Amino acid sequence: MAASIPLERTRNIGIAAHIDAGKTTVTECILVATKRIHRLGYVDEGSAQMDYMPQEGERGITITAAATTCEWAAHSINIIDTPGHVDFTVEVERSLRVLDGCIAVFCAASGVQPQSETVWRQANRYAIPRIAFVNKMDRMGAHFHDVLHQMRAKLEANVVAVQLPIGSEDQFQGIVDLISRKALFYPPSEDTGRQLELPVGREGPIPADMKALSETFREALVVAVADVDEVVEQQYLDGVQPSEDELRAGLRRATVTCRLVPVLCGSALRGRGIQPLLDAVVNYLPSPLDVPDVVGMEPDSGRETTRRPDPDEPFCGLLFKVLADPFTGRLAFVRVYSGVLRKGTSVLNTRLDRQERASRLLRMHANKREDLTEAGPGDIVAVIGLQTSTTGDTLCDRKAPIVLESMKFPEPVISMAIEPKTKLDQENLIKALARLADEDPTFAASTDTETGQQIISGMGELHLDIIKDRLLREFKVHATIGNPQVAYKETITQAARGRGEFIRQTGGRGHYGVVELELEPLEPGTNFEFVNATRGGPIPVEFMSAVQAGAREAMSAGVLAGYPVSNVRVRILDGKAHEVDSSELAFKNATVAAFRAAAEQGHPVLLEPVMSVEVVTPEGAMGEVANDLASRRADVESMTPGLGGTQVLRALAPLAGMFQYSTNLRNLTQGRGTYTMEPWMYRPVPAEVQVEIVGR
Repeated sequence: MAASIPLERTRNIGIAAHIDAGKTTVTECILVATKRIHRLGYVDEGSAQMDYMPQEGERGITITAAATTCEWAAHSINIIDTPGHVDFTVEVERSLRVLDGCIAVFCAASGVQPQSETVWRQANRYAIPRIAFVNKMDRMGAHFHDVLHQMRAKLEANVVAVQLPIGSEDQFQGIVDLISRKALFYPPSEDTGRQLELPVGREGPIPADMKALSETFREALVVAVADVDEVVEQQYLDGVQPSEDELRAGLRRATVTCRLVPVLCGSALRGRGIQPLLDAVVNYLPSPLDVPDVVGMEPDSGRETTRRPDPDEPFCGLLFKVLADPFTGRLAFVRVYSGVLRKGTSVLNTRLDRQERASRLLRMHANKREDLTEAGPGDIVAVIGLQTSTTGDTLCDRKAPIVLESMKFPEPVISMAIEPKTKLDQENLIKALARLADEDPTFAASTDTETGQQIISGMGELHLDIIKDRLLREFKVHATIGNPQVAYKETITQAARGRGEFIRQTGGRGHYGVVELELEPLEPGTNFEFVNATRGGPIPVEFMSAVQAGAREAMSAGVLAGYPVSNVRVRILDGKAHEVDSSELAFKNATVAAFRAAAEQGHPVLLEPVMSVEVVTPEGAMGEVANDLASRRADVESMTPGLGGTQVLRALAPLAGMFQYSTNLRNLTQGRGTYTMEPWMYRPVPAEVQVEIVGR
């Protein structure tokens, strides 16, 4: 489809925002405008093309990032539509890692919401150029200028309006293009907002009552570009008004280098403002040639090296997503940075130092696919045949190995037990959990050593609810699910030493190992460090790996309540070996014993996941909502006015107190309150609560 389009006319973009801001509807409109699909789908009807999972259609939310490709103005646009719910933030993280640009969608009535901030920080981390689209201008309470102010205040973003809305709420009629000084008027739409194709705007002069405001904002646009672009700055200082093309070129340079964020507006549900948004993607977001060359390291020497987006360079790509497809098997999504990946060729996985064969290449349109013979720089394709490569792995030419920076994902914060109903279900469950963990780096499955139960862990109640549903529908696993449980951890609060020995004498060769170690508390988030501080070789070097394995095994179950241990440095101080009887088993078991002895002396404490919570409530219910949060051990940090007569409460709340919070909030606010929460950090459990948890 896009093979003949040169690289400078390729755009790799994501669409990201807070839940219910209209990301998927924007994507659907783009696909209709570019003739990629011929009928507009709707999220609330379950007919959106990009929400192809049954669970997405039923719940009206995006769960998995979906990729597609379309064409506009002789440009090829690769699009990834990402979820807005924080439980699926991994999909946003790994999508932004491989994209060159992003459309950040904001609701004109709700403004900058918590997940908007999370997405913005993720884009900042990867230095992704952005344009902003203020959606739902026809919604009750829509206020374009308030959203602009919030973006500057909450996101600290250097945003600049390139459009102004003509009217708002039910009077939203069109948009003013500040660069061309022209207006675009849309015909009245039907009450339902349902349509088979997008309305075509009628170009005309700016309404008389908006001319003064438009000139003020256009001057602000010119000044904003001049502040960050030398070409426009020189024209401005010389008193020369830049032409439309010169202003667009300056704005493009500023956007590509992340110095400005152009802001547009419209209503995706009624198809208004979509064509100008596509023009902005083409005009302002970068091609693969506009972004810096990808940087990696040579695996053998550790030297830094780069790859240019050139088909003549050695092949290099990043595997950023794995998907279990019921028809074609395991799909590995790869962004090609340099060289050419051809169907049937072998590539090197530098993490595993193993070659794998790319037996088929596919261009994806949601869950539909199109076979390709090759993929070049800038392409995002699905590869069949990569059986051991996983998310974050670098794929490259064996003759020119390179390791690209991988991705880091948050740890699960919530768990629940799952028990299969039959022996067949048991076998299917093990296979299903392995495939789901392969797909999702924030999902984990383990076995409780005491009860033998399977434990599944994820980012929230919704995350695990979707996993349960998929187990039944996709993998036909019938199982009994326990109640959600908090993923507690343990740590120590002071340094302590311990000694452990494992000495067994049998009729033949025995086992002998003695280990002395010291545990030290580390900063939160450090997890684990291992230091060999022995002198003179009391523990032979061939057994040191067994000592480290013993330390890791001991950390899997703490001394307080059997929860995993984190934020600990293990320093090996001394030990003893026997020239005949010493073994790896002996030193591993001795280390476990020494660790537990030290942990008991280190004043161990429980750690619990604490969530950053934002609640939007009607002003009249604010007191009750604040009191309810306090009863859940939450610390309310701020209360600020929101849009439309609401109050916004920000709090830090233990996850243990937030189960089923949505039901309670609905009752307190007569269904008008909303909330979002995301993991913030682990912190010690209060002493009185710890006694209760340990005593269970």
